[in-house]
Amino acid sequence: MNSKLLFALTAACALGASAWAASPDTGRVTVNFDHPENFTDVKTSFNSDSASSPYLDDFRRFIEAKAVKFLPEGQKLNVTFTDIDLAGDFEPWRGPSRQDTRIIKSIYIPRLKFKYQITDATGAVVKEGQANLTDLNFQDDMPITVDSSEPLRYEKHMLNDWFHDTLKAPKKKK
Repeated sequence: MNSKLLFALTAACALGASAWAASPDTGRVTVNFDHPENFTDVKTSFNSDSASSPYLDDFRRFIEAKAVKFLPEGQKLNVTFTDIDLAGDFEPWRGPSRQDTRIIKSIYIPRLKFKYQITDATGAVVKEGQANLTDLNFQDDMPITVDSSEPLRYEKHMLNDWFHDTLKAPKKKK
């Protein structure tokens, strides 16, 4: 291979990697789960383990992607979940063929408990608190545009409301 071409490709890869590593959104949002094995219900099936639930990664990705839209430049958000109780529940008495089906009823409301802290570029705390989100009308509050096949649609809707109420979108620069 031509040495000039090899040098150009190496330089381009290095520039791309450094641009990715220096992305302004990298590390602006941190999501933790405090003892997920003790969470009320974050399981994907009746006998599954809460600590290894793929829903935890789904929560993390959702919050990381959504929060940066609300945080002013230079601020960071740290969220630590202390309990999750997903909408619906498993009803094993329905028999072996349905024991792993999450049944959505108004008596099985979603609940999210977490602590949060927002810091500025110097590390000073701008805002912090605890959130205890519940939605008694979760089945009626869903926008029509929400994908009904999304397993965490009720919880993500509550988090969306929390982002709008607590973080509030930064004002657009003119």
